[in-house]
Amino acid sequence: MTTYPKMDNYLESIIKRDPAARSKLSIILTYPGVKSVFFHKIANQLWKLNLYTLARIVSQFSRFLTGIEIHPAAKIGKNLFIDHGMGTVIGETSQIGDNVTLYHGVTLGGISPAENSKDQRDTKRHPTIEDNVIIGCGASILGPINIGSCARVGANTVVLKDVPPYATMVGNPVKNININKDTSFNPYGVRDIDDNK
Repeated sequence: MTTYPKMDNYLESIIKRDPAARSKLSIILTYPGVKSVFFHKIANQLWKLNLYTLARIVSQFSRFLTGIEIHPAAKIGKNLFIDHGMGTVIGETSQIGDNVTLYHGVTLGGISPAENSKDQRDTKRHPTIEDNVIIGCGASILGPINIGSCARVGANTVVLKDVPPYATMVGNPVKNININKDTSFNPYGVRDIDDNK
């Protein structure tokens, strides 16, 4: 099988983050997040060419196949891993850095989509996710906020304000339970939790 350096690096990044990943071929054939990122690259290029309807058609086809909705205008960095993915939504003005991991049901959304729609066009309404962030299943990151690099957002957490780098955010209302400068991939647990925060 011929491999391409960028694709090979992408698949290796998934193998490093997912203990269920058995081979690159199985990732390509069976991982909906990989398919959604592939189709997003096509839809995003069409969007940049001002072929908006065609871009949305590709985006909706991808949603039909994968259960993951990514707006064609969203900006996505290298090695985005959407694990499981069903129900994940990434809004139009979202920006995602490199080596970000999202689990199923994550929403990167706006806060007032039905209010003054005309005034909201061409404005930043969705989150910016910096490099090496991990966002747990069902989390909602809403509005034009910033999630700092290496931050972790727990499952079902609702985030409406900026998150500092290296923070571990949980709960609703959200609170920071840990600042951990450990940059290793550790999505399932936190070490040295301070209950006083």
